[in-house]
Amino acid sequence: MTAPEKILWEKLKNNSILNLKFRRQHPIYKYIVDFYCHRLRLVIEIDGEIHENTDAKEYDCNRTYELEELGLVILRFRNDEIFKNLIGVLRKIQFTCENIISPPKSPL
Repeated sequence: MTAPEKILWEKLKNNSILNLKFRRQHPIYKYIVDFYCHRLRLVIEIDGEIHENTDAKEYDCNRTYELEELGLVILRFRNDEIFKNLIGVLRKIQFTCENIISPPKSPL
């Protein structure tokens, strides 16, 4: 795992977000995702600098599309978000989990 992945894993392991179990380096289809919550079908990916080049962006876009076609929700964070705004990242993960568990009701 990369340094940002290790930092985030310390916050995800031991069911620390809403008592949800996350797995790291989990195989799904033809990919290995950084983190996965089976119960919510939630994938969390951490993107380093390599993901900034054109080929990597295209690959990531296709990968995200294929995973979403399997009914998965994908969250992506950049390395610097983990380093500079870990609390914000954790809030976004928790918010996403809460909305998957109990989607907001639309007004009629």
